[in-house]
Amino acid sequence: MRLGVLDVGSNTVHLLVVDAHNGAPPVPMATDKSVLRLMRYLTPEGAITKEGIQAVLTAVQNAADVAAKHHIDELLPFATSALREATNGPELLARVEKETGVALQVLSGEDEARLTFLAVRRWYGWSAENILLFDIGGGSLEIAAGSGENPDVAISLPLGAGRSTIGFLHDDPPLPGQVRKLHEHAAALLTDAVAAFSALPAPDHVVGSSKAIRSLARLAGSTSDGFGSGGRLRLSRTELDNWVPRLARIPADARPALPGITADRTFQIVAGGIVLSEAMRAFRTDELEVSPWALREGIILRYLDRLG
Repeated sequence: MRLGVLDVGSNTVHLLVVDAHNGAPPVPMATDKSVLRLMRYLTPEGAITKEGIQAVLTAVQNAADVAAKHHIDELLPFATSALREATNGPELLARVEKETGVALQVLSGEDEARLTFLAVRRWYGWSAENILLFDIGGGSLEIAAGSGENPDVAISLPLGAGRSTIGFLHDDPPLPGQVRKLHEHAAALLTDAVAAFSALPAPDHVVGSSKAIRSLARLAGSTSDGFGSGGRLRLSRTELDNWVPRLARIPADARPALPGITADRTFQIVAGGIVLSEAMRAFRTDELEVSPWALREGIILRYLDRLG
């Protein structure tokens, strides 16, 4: 079966085409990405502007055209925090379906956390035992923990890298006071969040997923032996805290010259690093391992499970 997963997020519209069947990992066949940075298109009242609406429509239509060229059997389209929280989100979703034929499923923050956790569990297997997961998107931070395929606790916080950049890091490069205020804001939200996990056992395995965390790990992390031919990418809080202040002193257009920092993430990578640092500190995590699977793979796995 050839599946297309269309992720309409806060930062990008990303189509992933895979060949998949039950009992085997999905095999990527093609990918297409449009950079949106939808947080730029929000009015003070929380609505997506006309320019933002047109950007979404254009990107979704382009992805649908690419999917058609690859003769997919099923398109699994979903949207996350930007459309979920926009005051005119329902109207935009209706326009997307009417004008492109794509009916987006809007995931809740908890849905995002649970589906990402499913993907991480399948990637690492049962030997990872109790997993604690951090996933940083453009609009929200998802945290989940548990010993099964369905986490015991799954929450979503408004600490996405794009949202945090727009809300706090107003200059390029950001001013020290702006960086400090984001640290304080993230720490306050995370202190409250930790209480939801207090009854769970200590994690045996701490995992980070998402493009922001992967980029930070490629910049500041290290690799260790993994199963098969691939290495495992790791990131320590010490190295992260060493790099984030340095990133904050570099203009956004210069950051892609660094290892791991891509043009589509350069404007929000500092905020992503700050949020991840505070999350690791709040949960007393010294190091995490980076999962190559995340939300899109979770969507695929859930779909295959339901077919089975």
